[in-house]
Amino acid sequence: MSLDRAIELAAEARAAGNPPFGSLLVGPDGEVLAEERNTSLSDHDITAHPELKLARWAARELDPAVAAGTTLFTSCQPCGMCTGAIERSGLGRVVFALSTAQLDELKPGGGFPPVPQEGPARYREARAAVEGYYH
Repeated sequence: MSLDRAIELAAEARAAGNPPFGSLLVGPDGEVLAEERNTSLSDHDITAHPELKLARWAARELDPAVAAGTTLFTSCQPCGMCTGAIERSGLGRVVFALSTAQLDELKPGGGFPPVPQEGPARYREARAAVEGYYH
């Protein structure tokens, strides 16, 4: 089962000294297209989450119609950063083994504290740079 493999990849990441997260991308025909482990510590890259790496790979390597038929199996529910990348890459579906809430229960003190955000602060100016781009 694909979730079992995602959990195995998470264990491999942990054994290599990285956070325990793993993912694999399965094509429309059930073939495993790619696998990744978290390498954020060994790569000194806070964005080296397996879901993000697979979304980037899919956006580069897959035809959009193929990407839309894929399933990303992952050991844990994707974080906000990874969710954004998954949406932009056009992947079809995500199946996860552990929810973010369940993960936070396993962390001493819960999840990461939120970072305060302020805005919109320059709507008119920022709108001028973006307006018409998405048409």
